[in-house]
Amino acid sequence: MGYRLDELPNDITRSTPASFEPTLDYVVVKVPRFAFEKFPTADPTLGVQMKAVGEVMAIGRTFKQAWQKGLRGLENDRAGWDEGARPQDDGLRDDSPETLRSALRRPTADRAYQLRRAFRHGIGSAELYELTGIDPWFLAQLQELHDAEQWYAELEQVGAAELRRMKRLGFGDRQLARLRGESERAIRERRQTLGVRPTYHMVDTCAGEFPAATPYLYSSYESESEAPASDRPKVVILGSGPNRIGQGIEFDYCCVQAALSLRDDGFETIMVNSNPETVSTDFDVSDKLYFEPLTLEDVLEIVQRERPVGVIVQLGGQTPLKLAKPLAELGVPILGTDVEEIDRAEDRDRFAVLCREIGATVPPNGIATSVAQAVAVANTVGYPVLVRPSYVLGGRAMEIVYDEPSLLDYFERAVRASPDHPVLIDQFLEDAFEADVDCIADGEAVVIAGVMQHIEDAGVHSGDSACVLPPYLLRDAEVQQMRALSRRFARELRVVGLMNVQYAIRDGVVYVLEVN
Repeated sequence: MGYRLDELPNDITRSTPASFEPTLDYVVVKVPRFAFEKFPTADPTLGVQMKAVGEVMAIGRTFKQAWQKGLRGLENDRAGWDEGARPQDDGLRDDSPETLRSALRRPTADRAYQLRRAFRHGIGSAELYELTGIDPWFLAQLQELHDAEQWYAELEQVGAAELRRMKRLGFGDRQLARLRGESERAIRERRQTLGVRPTYHMVDTCAGEFPAATPYLYSSYESESEAPASDRPKVVILGSGPNRIGQGIEFDYCCVQAALSLRDDGFETIMVNSNPETVSTDFDVSDKLYFEPLTLEDVLEIVQRERPVGVIVQLGGQTPLKLAKPLAELGVPILGTDVEEIDRAEDRDRFAVLCREIGATVPPNGIATSVAQAVAVANTVGYPVLVRPSYVLGGRAMEIVYDEPSLLDYFERAVRASPDHPVLIDQFLEDAFEADVDCIADGEAVVIAGVMQHIEDAGVHSGDSACVLPPYLLRDAEVQQMRALSRRFARELRVVGLMNVQYAIRDGVVYVLEVN
């Protein structure tokens, strides 16, 4: 590295020279993934107690680049080191400098984003050091990122040199679009037209002891790439990103089995993941590993470089499923279940139509894009209601609400409804049994793997409940009805791969909750 931490100036009010960059081959940043949004009553203060549920690892040519990639890979609705779209950062009841200073004194999962707010409010590095105890070197690096944002936002024209500078600092297309008031697509198309494309570099997985056989790659924006794409037929598998509640090791297992099976069938297997804790990121599981965030920008660049016969999105959980539609719209071939059919199962309006078509009973439900609409839907559906954001994983921000004041409190605390982020409202079935049906299909034939009954009543998320097989309280007629409905869903959706259906049974009526 060009400078050691102890070689930096003692006077931290002096900014680091603009030309300063570490000179290591690469810098690794690991960022923990927390799940405090699932536990609103938990103490978010960080200390010696383990509170993270997973982590992201990011590799870049500089700290700033790896830092931004790591935050982008957390998959918490932020595009990097920005303030994001969460309703409320911990400890920030308002945006005043006094409240901000108070919040900065306490180490929390959101402190990094509070630092960004602090720079925006003009709080200097010296004061931030006193408030947080964060090493001045890191504060100087973050100050440079903040200054670069201001510089970029005020440019009259943006050319290749300016874009390349920002990309070398780790800024994603979404961030650059926000700074200029443009769309992510417009930034991407201009960047690619100007030839500002990522280069890919190898990590020596053998520490120089002998030649590394497996390309283990990360992106940067240098002059040339290492490990060029081969001419072999290849398949890209999208992993699940950082472990968190609702998206854990079972998805990694599926991705690893896919890589091994495809290799046996003669394909070059390419894994994309950012989780250092998983088997899928072991250097010998796939033929090529891209240690990159699972975002549209990062995945699209890899696909355009490798030109695979297809991309597998259905084995990594909700993270790659969210990318299926935008990737398909950009011409990326998606293997397995068609993207249109995935959307029919994920989109609540379309799913309700599908249930009517095959004769499946669903609890009374509705969709709200505003608080007023949510109140109206809940009154129509009838309390208690189950509320949750659409396109979420692991029951995040899901609650059972028993009256209107509690519903209003939920919207104040947990979500911001909008046309882009609707909230699903279902009548909650009290005193109901819940069951899961797993199956596999090839588009025509459907094999039921098992019908599992939950020990807990309906309302406890399937990721938090225990299941038994065979079911012990369900009648044979109910089990056969669930098997028949699952086959209808698989055939109607033309499922190629795995499918899971969740049911609730009350008073002899089988209700469909969701299809995954």
